[in-house]
Amino acid sequence: MTLALRVCRCCDRLITEPEDAVPVGYELGMFGPGWIVWAHSEHPLHVEPDAMPRNILARLLITRALQPDD
Repeated sequence: MTLALRVCRCCDRLITEPEDAVPVGYELGMFGPGWIVWAHSEHPLHVEPDAMPRNILARLLITRALQPDD
């Protein structure tokens, strides 16, 4: 069995106590399964969501709004 190392997304420090780890999200992998995003129990409210999906949606909506109607 392998030991999973958990790193806090907020402070980028290793989470040494398993009971101190809080899952705050899930990131998809490019080729295969993704991974769980962890934070210390006092940091989950400080973790920002990934901005990439929001930016992609905004670009699509702007492009659609600027296209002339056919």
